[in-house]
Parts: sequence; structure tokens; C-alpha cells
Amino acid sequence: MVSALTILFLSCWQALWSEVSGKLPAPRPSISVSPSGVIVLGAAVTIRCQCQCEARKLFLYKDGIQIKELDAGARDEFTIPSARRGDGGFYSCRSHSSSELPMDPCDYVRIVVAELSYPKPSISLSPHGEVVLGGTVIIRCECRCQNVTVLMYKLGNPDVRRWAETAGGVAEFTIDNVSWRDTGSYSCQYGTESDPPVWSHPSDPVELMVAGGPDPTQPGTAPAPTCPVSVRPDYTQGNIVRLALASGVLLALALIVAELPQDGDGADASSSPDPSTLQPARRV
Repeated sequence: MVSALTILFLSCWQALWSEVSGKLPAPRPSISVSPSGVIVLGAAVTIRCQCQCEARKLFLYKDGIQIKELDAGARDEFTIPSARRGDGGFYSCRSHSSSELPMDPCDYVRIVVAELSYPKPSISLSPHGEVVLGGTVIIRCECRCQNVTVLMYKLGNPDVRRWAETAGGVAEFTIDNVSWRDTGSYSCQYGTESDPPVWSHPSDPVELMVAGGPDPTQPGTAPAPTCPVSVRPDYTQGNIVRLALASGVLLALALIVAELPQDGDGADASSSPDPSTLQPARRV
């Protein structure tokens, strides 16, 4: 039979496993919006969520209020076919199961829906020309304006959006440690926070080119990743828990096998005859 020590070990291990596995953090989805710039009144806008949600549900929030439950696949989209001013705001994606509370999101995306009335700003790079791989570049957006909000974004990449406030008509956005993924065309817009908001037309795009290092277009070179880091799930803690589970199972089996009676063990020695007491049989 299994000893009390083994039963105690299994009970403690099960309690520890339940506590550790229950503390595994829920995955935090990422969010992006397309198009990247200010949304013109009546235009379509698509919000994309990416998540390794497993059995958890995926929800879309606007200004902290849940507005829709999404399909908890690797990627899901929510489209506003004709944007109104009321569709502007801060959006986020959250995931949780029926027994969990929604966690605060790590990614927000701001959507601005406005008329484009102000003249377009100018945009430039410093340094000019190609930027050395691993170097630093400053994207400068200038306008004849005061006390406005500036949005800088990368064309064709909904994950690259930066905001800044400016009082002097100039906003600067710094990109440190430039990599191949930073290559592309950038644009910017400025606007006011008035009600209703009024924004500028987008600037002419400026091209950021990276010099040095291997050419990602050549065979044998892996292209730079385009997905945000936050989308990649961290399996470290989950693997540790699974390893602890496997180790606990093996140890429990070893204890059970060690306590099973072996062949011949535990037999009553008094049941075996003593050779010294044996008497020869008498012939009749």
C-alpha cells in the first residue's frame, strides 16, 4: 500500500502546483490601427488585435469600457466602415477567462477622427541621407502653429505611431539604435484638441534609408521582424511550471514503486520448515 509519506507528498505537491499555475499571467494582446494617420470623417478604420489567448476570450475596449467580444484567434479585426467623431478615443484589447478579471492592457492606440483643414507640415530627417545601422536619427515635423498635438507615423506599418506636444511649432521624434525594420517612409500631421478637433493634411513622406550591415534582400539573410515585441508570448514561466509538474510525477511514481513489496519480501518465516527438525519417514 502507498504510505502516508507518499500521500502527504502528493497532497503538498498538488497544492503547490495549483498555486503556481494559478499565478501564470494572462497574455496581454497588442493592438494596431489602419490607416496610421488621422482618420477623415466618413472613412473606414480597422482595429487589429493580436494575441496568443489560448482558452481565454478577447475583448475590445474603448476609453476603458468594453464594447465588443472578439474571436480569440491569433489575430482578429474590428472595422468601423464610416468613422464619426464619436469613434475617436483610446482603444485597447484585453483577454481573460470566465474566472479571471481583465488585466490592464500594455498597449493602447489612439484614434482621431477629424476634418483636415490645416495646411500640411514639413518633415525632415537628421542626419540627412542614409543612416548608419545602429545609429540615431531624428524625425523633425515643423508647422506654423502653436500649442498643437503632432502625430508621426510610418506608412504601411500600423504599429509605428508616435505622439508629441509642441508649443513652438516643432516636434522631434528620436529613433535610437536604427535597424533594418526602421527603413521606410514617414509622415506627420498636427491638430488641435478643440471640440470638434481640426487637423492638418499629412506631410509629404520622407524616406529613411539604412546603410551598413548585411542586405536583408539577399538570400540567406533573415528579414527583420515586423511584429511588435509585445506580441511574442513569453513561455519561460510556463515551461518552468511544466518541468516542475513532470518532475513531481516522476518522483511520485518512484516513491510508489519503492514502497511496493518485492517478490519473496514479507513472507512469514515460521511457515517454512526447519531442516533440523525433519525426521525420516518410518517404513511400515
